[in-house]
Amino acid sequence: MADTKALFARRQRRARYALRKAAGERPRLSVFRSGKHIYAQVIDDLKGLTLAAASSLDEGLKTKLKTGANKDAASEVGKLIAERAIAAGVKAVVFDRGGYQYHGRVAALAAAAREGGLSF
Repeated sequence: MADTKALFARRQRRARYALRKAAGERPRLSVFRSGKHIYAQVIDDLKGLTLAAASSLDEGLKTKLKTGANKDAASEVGKLIAERAIAAGVKAVVFDRGGYQYHGRVAALAAAAREGGLSF
């Protein structure tokens, strides 16, 4: 039986394969969550560049949040990544949940990014 990391990597590959087919020219909004923080970045895979990034470790958010590992922190990061992506000229993205379920912190980040003006 495969270990947990191998199963996660398999889910991640499967999700990104589907994204590549659906993306077209749109950049990818990638999410990474750890036990203590959540991170998001908008990546242009055609050029290999990160266009915008935000995390619960950013100075403006760090003082405002009690912890980086809850839905409130994910919502704040979602708003911030939307603001930074729009400032970089990106309005339409594809959402890359990685190997995570679209649930909890990941869904909260996505909903806040949509409210902030990103479309996906």
